Amino acid sequence: MYKLIIRPILFLIKPETAHNFIFSYFRIVSKIPYLRAILRVIYSKKNPLLNRKVAGIDFSNPIGLAAGLDKNAEAFDLLGDLGFGFVEIGTITPEGQPGNPKPRLFRLPKNQALINRMGFNNEGVGATVKRLKKKKSNVIIGGNIGKNKLTPNEKALDDYEKSFDALYAFVDYFVVNVSSPNTPNLRELQEKKPLSDLLSHLQQRNLKTQHAKPIFLKIAPDLSWEQIDDIIEIVETTKIAGIVATNTTISRQGLDYENDFVAEIGAGGLSGKPLRERSTEIIRYIHEKSKGKFPIIGVGGIMTADDALKKLEAGASLVQIYTGFIYEGPALIKKINKKILAAANATNVKK
Repeated sequence: MYKLIIRPILFLIKPETAHNFIFSYFRIVSKIPYLRAILRVIYSKKNPLLNRKVAGIDFSNPIGLAAGLDKNAEAFDLLGDLGFGFVEIGTITPEGQPGNPKPRLFRLPKNQALINRMGFNNEGVGATVKRLKKKKSNVIIGGNIGKNKLTPNEKALDDYEKSFDALYAFVDYFVVNVSSPNTPNLRELQEKKPLSDLLSHLQQRNLKTQHAKPIFLKIAPDLSWEQIDDIIEIVETTKIAGIVATNTTISRQGLDYENDFVAEIGAGGLSGKPLRERSTEIIRYIHEKSKGKFPIIGVGGIMTADDALKKLEAGASLVQIYTGFIYEGPALIKKINKKILAAANATNVKK
């Protein structure tokens, strides 16, 4: 029904307007218990073979929602009802900010892709915490944190620390986002020294708490292999939990659109199908180079169940979808879980 009726209607509306409409609908549905129960019956897939224990956390299944959709923690309970094993909220900054000027979100249907330059638009960590306090389900929550646009890089650590402290009691894991292309100079924090300083500080603060939370680092797909080698070394040295690979790309290669059309859209991160191969390549490289010493959350271009399985086979412990959810709807989650179960059963038969 989603692809036949709902998506065609939504795609007649501007992308950000459609997003706001869907979240208004989510807020209504979340207040109607029997509707949520129906959604769980339709979309959730329960099976012990789907369970995963990653970084000390028990996930009911390995399919998560990537950061960027539920920015302000408005619909995580309902998203869990749609079959997600975990939901990553954010990116969250200490202070609320409007993000970049509109329009800032663009569809590229020929390539099943999106370009966004949202710019960490969110209501701030205080508003997020208020919503997290009302959590009604057991869905695993990840807190994706970033710095405010006006915070200079030399003071970025303060922003990450503020959000970490505020969210600590309400999320199950953290993701440090230094890889978005839509906040000026943010990606400079991926360089070896500033990144090492930032992660070391957060991890030291983390280990002083009563129950340390896993910290993951989200990286860009545009890094060189040498930069990725440095990041692997930093993850192993700081002993954070692992890596989320990958964020959106600034590349425009392989798009089925005229150059003038793409140029008119302008800056922003590209997500969806064009990112699929590069993301999987990076996952495989990190897994092999690190000898599987830490978990990888694979994200980028998962549009089908086969795409998800390939990322898991490349070395991802968990996967996340975002653009695939926009194009394929919630049925994609169940399809992926069924594919994973089929693969697991086939392996058991061979044994």
